[in-house]
Amino acid sequence: MKSDLEIAQEARLKPILAIARDLGLGEEDLDLYGQYKAKVHLDVLGRLADRPNGKYVDVTAITPTPLGEGKTVTTIGVSLGLHHIGKKVLTCIRQPSQGPTFGIKGGAAGGGYSQVVPMEDFNLHLTGDIHAVTAAHNLASAAIDNRMFHEEGASDEKLAKLGLSRLDIDPYSLTWNRVLDVSDRSLRNVVAGLGSRDDGRPRQTGFDIAVASEVMAILALATDLRDLRQRLGRIVVGMSRSGRPVTTEDLGVAGAMTVLMKDAIMPNLMQTVENTPAFVHAGPFANIAHGNNSILADQIGLKMMSDGYVVTESGFGADCGMEKFMNIKCRYSGLVPNCVVIVATVRALKMHGGGPRVVPGRPLPQAYQKENLGLLEKGLCNLEACIRIAKLYGIPAVVAINRFTTDADAEIELIKAAAVRAGAEGAFTSEVWAKGGAGGAELAEAVAAACDKPGDFRFLYPLDMPIKQKIETIATQVYGASGVDYLPAAEEKVALYTALGYDRLPICMAKTHLSLSHDPLRKGAPRGFTLPIRDIRASVGAGFLYPLCGEMRTMPGLPSVPAYTKIDLDLETGKVVGLS
Repeated sequence: MKSDLEIAQEARLKPILAIARDLGLGEEDLDLYGQYKAKVHLDVLGRLADRPNGKYVDVTAITPTPLGEGKTVTTIGVSLGLHHIGKKVLTCIRQPSQGPTFGIKGGAAGGGYSQVVPMEDFNLHLTGDIHAVTAAHNLASAAIDNRMFHEEGASDEKLAKLGLSRLDIDPYSLTWNRVLDVSDRSLRNVVAGLGSRDDGRPRQTGFDIAVASEVMAILALATDLRDLRQRLGRIVVGMSRSGRPVTTEDLGVAGAMTVLMKDAIMPNLMQTVENTPAFVHAGPFANIAHGNNSILADQIGLKMMSDGYVVTESGFGADCGMEKFMNIKCRYSGLVPNCVVIVATVRALKMHGGGPRVVPGRPLPQAYQKENLGLLEKGLCNLEACIRIAKLYGIPAVVAINRFTTDADAEIELIKAAAVRAGAEGAFTSEVWAKGGAGGAELAEAVAAACDKPGDFRFLYPLDMPIKQKIETIATQVYGASGVDYLPAAEEKVALYTALGYDRLPICMAKTHLSLSHDPLRKGAPRGFTLPIRDIRASVGAGFLYPLCGEMRTMPGLPSVPAYTKIDLDLETGKVVGLS
């Protein structure tokens, strides 16, 4: 079998202008970035405002395992399958960070014959959106230190002559690090400002990866340029010594940040290996942030697909990205999904049933390669829990079984029966990795049928519910916890954010994606545990509070043999090699 990169490089791409024309767009609606990618102007949304929305499909998954569930492959595959059965369709997915691409995960453009192309562009710079996020974020970082530097020793009269009021930032309250789109654990904690007085005031700080920036979350949730500007201005970077929130607007930097982001807000148009259209836009983390592509891409896509389908993807599992899709993204977008697709694999469910540990670089244990109905049956509780979570929102759920050659027919039938018992519309095999759209036809038919069913969409909680009650609703109804334990720092933040009026924001839980609980080692469907809340932080610009359920890394580290060691340029052909 050819590699993903070989398949992508052999794909016969259409000029992006031809893809745009099929969508009813002209060259005047685009900013071209070469032959095969373009940004779509936001005024297209206004022009199409009177059109009805098409059908809206969100693809999620069971709780992730190191074996991989193929969620992006299936997301693209559902679109290819819908196209194969004669439907109009557009795919909307996130842009990946270069950190995982060069680190341990590799690319995120799908795989096999279910990919977005050009694969190299998708996984690397694309049109520079992540670089714009990095620049805007770090400009705010520089503004913080600059303001503290110039306020130190300056009288109020001197500041007034400069048109400034004293912010009196408490350096110990600052939550705004710097960012970089490279995995580098040595930068997690640093001391800045060393040297002479002219080099700034020494203080402890650190770096996060760029896609963990609140600026990225704002890019994904903004609905137009005005909304982007307002959200960027509401970012709270820390507190004054008197206990007042300090914002980027206070720093006078929000306008300049918006200028840096004015092109990044436009969705990026690309195509699949079968030449169906795809928007690739924004890439917020799915544990610290909400883990979904941009609202604008979905809104524009749904208008262009008024007689078709938009297929989007939520990061990680149903308890993580999908919960945030429903309670955060849909709340700000005003959009309602017609169907949820839950991706599962036989081997991942076996791992949830207590299967042996998988170690990268070592042979896959035989338990995952041979029929084992007992082990599979023990792991079905995770799929059943994810179906239950989807049903909390009143949306029909379809299970996609991403099939591998080692899967036995009896194992597939066991999953199908369990899915129906749990309340799904059914479970259907997907072979899009090997067969493209033809391998997703049966799944696509099921998705189309589910979209035609009446839904009863509802949020999990109202915004006027107190902070603790929102957290406890998610913990008990989604995760299966029996209760919540708040550490003193979290209790203090509940009181602070309620006093500041932030208690009406939705909740974006920051927890491991490897378990329905807070403990990554607890597989399957844990019940009866107590969820610990270590602290709560506010992304006021993005518009959510994020409780921390344990230690959350916002700057990944690199493995002993990173993916970048295999990536190079073939100097004879000019093609990228080794990208996976």
